[in-house]
Amino acid sequence: MKIRSNPLPRRLADVLCFLLIGVFLPIVFMFEIIVVLPAFHEPGGFFHTFTFLMAMFLVFNIKGNMIACMMIDTSVNVKQVEPPPEQSVERLEWRECTECNRLAPPRSWHCKICGACILKRDHHCLYTGCCIGHRNHRFFMGFIFYLFVGSVYALVYNSIYMWIIHSSIYCNWLTVLKLTCPMLLLVTGGFWTNIYLLFYSLNVLALAYGILLLGYHVPIVLRGGVSADRTKQRKLKYKRGVRQNLRSVFGVRMHIAWLSPLIRSDLPDDGYHWRASTSTKKSED
Repeated sequence: MKIRSNPLPRRLADVLCFLLIGVFLPIVFMFEIIVVLPAFHEPGGFFHTFTFLMAMFLVFNIKGNMIACMMIDTSVNVKQVEPPPEQSVERLEWRECTECNRLAPPRSWHCKICGACILKRDHHCLYTGCCIGHRNHRFFMGFIFYLFVGSVYALVYNSIYMWIIHSSIYCNWLTVLKLTCPMLLLVTGGFWTNIYLLFYSLNVLALAYGILLLGYHVPIVLRGGVSADRTKQRKLKYKRGVRQNLRSVFGVRMHIAWLSPLIRSDLPDDGYHWRASTSTKKSED
């Protein structure tokens, strides 16, 4: 597996979005463990230990999948693979990339930010600062899945902590106004009260982000497509059934690959050669 020479985000927007996950997530995690969790479970008890380990598992998968997305190079390696012969049918699927001035394999597209053609390019992710493509698509899906699960898990605890355990502090119109307009956190209320409201707002934002991304990307993965597909024909061109479509993203060990980014799961395709689905071929004929 090839590693990117420079995995750091390049644009300011990418840097800011990366810091939102890379910096705030550990801070919020420490706050949850030190402040919120002891309000529910006695430290050292079974439920306290279980919740702590579950939180560690979720944070590890969020951060681990995010780092894997950033580190893995999913660009076209022109030195490794040569285009098919000119007279072959496969050559018709390759196209000329005007940015790279060379032939690019099917399903690959050039990213001006990354400065390369990306194998089976899906999109350029702001939070990882890199393109999501053939080799790191699995880790992106793991990242947004565990971000969603972790956000739900944390929001349940945070909501009970804020609206029930400390209802005398937070159950008022000022809290609602601060959550609606976060700028009010800078001018009203106590420091620690506002810090918790900020973390609660980030929790809600992360949940909304996870829901939107899962709702958008899961159907695309199930039909074997990518976000870059625009026409209906391209969206269904490589549809090979749900199992094979999932296998194309999560690899041959897809049943356990979602448990950890450290689990090796080789992809069945090389990213350069793709077969169109049978139904697509018939419709073209």
